[in-house]
Amino acid sequence: MNSKKYFISIGLVLGIIIVINLLSGDFFARFDFTEGHQYTLSKATKDLLHNLQEPVTIKAYFSQDLPPNVASVRRDFKDMLIEYAARSHGKLMYEIVNPNEDEKIEKEAMQDGVRPVLINVREKDQVKQQKAYLGAVLKMGDRKEVIPFMQPGAPLEYALSSAIKKLSVVNKPLIGLIQGQGEATPEEMSQAKAELEVLYRVQPLQLTDSTKIPANIKTLALIRPTDTLTQGELNALDRFVARGGNILVAINRVKGDFKTFYASPQNTMVEKWLAQKGIVIDPSLVADAKCGSISVQQQQGVFRYVTQVQFPFLPIVSKFADHPVVKGLEGVIMPFVSPIRYTGDSAVQFTPLAFSSERSAVQKAPFMFNVEKRWTKADFNQKNLVLAAALKGKIAGDSIAKMVVIGNGDFALGAKDGRRQVQADNVSLLVNSIDWLSDDTGLISLRTKGVTNRPIDELEDSTKLLLKYLNFLLPILLIVIYGLFRMQRNKRIRIKRMEENYG
Repeated sequence: MNSKKYFISIGLVLGIIIVINLLSGDFFARFDFTEGHQYTLSKATKDLLHNLQEPVTIKAYFSQDLPPNVASVRRDFKDMLIEYAARSHGKLMYEIVNPNEDEKIEKEAMQDGVRPVLINVREKDQVKQQKAYLGAVLKMGDRKEVIPFMQPGAPLEYALSSAIKKLSVVNKPLIGLIQGQGEATPEEMSQAKAELEVLYRVQPLQLTDSTKIPANIKTLALIRPTDTLTQGELNALDRFVARGGNILVAINRVKGDFKTFYASPQNTMVEKWLAQKGIVIDPSLVADAKCGSISVQQQQGVFRYVTQVQFPFLPIVSKFADHPVVKGLEGVIMPFVSPIRYTGDSAVQFTPLAFSSERSAVQKAPFMFNVEKRWTKADFNQKNLVLAAALKGKIAGDSIAKMVVIGNGDFALGAKDGRRQVQADNVSLLVNSIDWLSDDTGLISLRTKGVTNRPIDELEDSTKLLLKYLNFLLPILLIVIYGLFRMQRNKRIRIKRMEENYG
């Protein structure tokens, strides 16, 4: 009888497993306890998959037998493909192949644009380099999009969803990059331009008194003008905003020169145009205790040497609002940034986006930089100064428009030759701003949805101390608790055995 019940139970368990496997093709569930819901698909991705008009095929080229930190990319991407396929109602199909096993597949991968990278692999106390593939090719009809390499820790959902979006969109929205007054060139913002061109067309726009901004331009970007804009050019911007056009304005109110160590006010008339809308950017610089360093030559006797000196006028911004433009950002370097104030009325929604730290200050230009100054707590007598802001409402005219204003124009710019790279969060701030102004799909939130990077050196001393003792004492405490539990359990067993009716 007992054996019969045993086999019935086994049969029921196997039946349940088979039913779950059959249903899992149509239903996908996952418990995600990560802080940023890293493993949960966003509404933007679900909507994108639900609205696919044509089938999408994905061929992922992934090597096997990789180090754990790299192999996790393969595992996470495979899980993501399974969920994408389940959500697409049969419109998305995928396969994963290993190019290292077949020369024909390897040749195919390289022809498709997926290039191998060399990674270090430890084997028998030796480190050797191994060729690894971590890319994918997406196809929709006769269109193709390539993800050549997936960086460990990078936002995989953004890479995959934006590639599908790029395949789906036939006519990309047009972004106008204002030129003619010394603004940033497309070459200087090559990293941001490459990110933007996933979803948009970026077109330089020469702004003059007679410029008629094309009706198909949804968003303008005015980044780091150095020459004075005429009233006619500013009127053209007003007409654009009045019809409901959106604009990003990133200006240098103060010019900082590392050669002369001099900070001088810069006037381009843009600041007056903004002030008419209640946005005041003062000709001053923010100094912050949380800052970057610069290289300074020093003399000691007959010897000259270069040393790194903390420079408070190079703030590292890590305090952000809960807003799509800055969601997920961790640290943006803003050299020579000016504070922003809003003096307009409540008819326009003003949202501060980025702030200085709890220990900051403001110094009005002009002045000389003193790199040898010993900054004290008393020098940082202000906090939470607004460095970037978003506006939405009737900014000019009767149409609802949006605007993002940043008190620095150089934060996302590299060298003109493209050799100096800009850190990822700086680029994301610029691209996120354009996304919020231009795109309603919600993919903006995915760009910074990756593995969080929080170096312990940047934590507060109290947090470091807490983590130190938590790591040391928590295992001991768990062992003690378990020991007490076992002791009480054994005691109860002994008492029970001593009872007269035991057995």
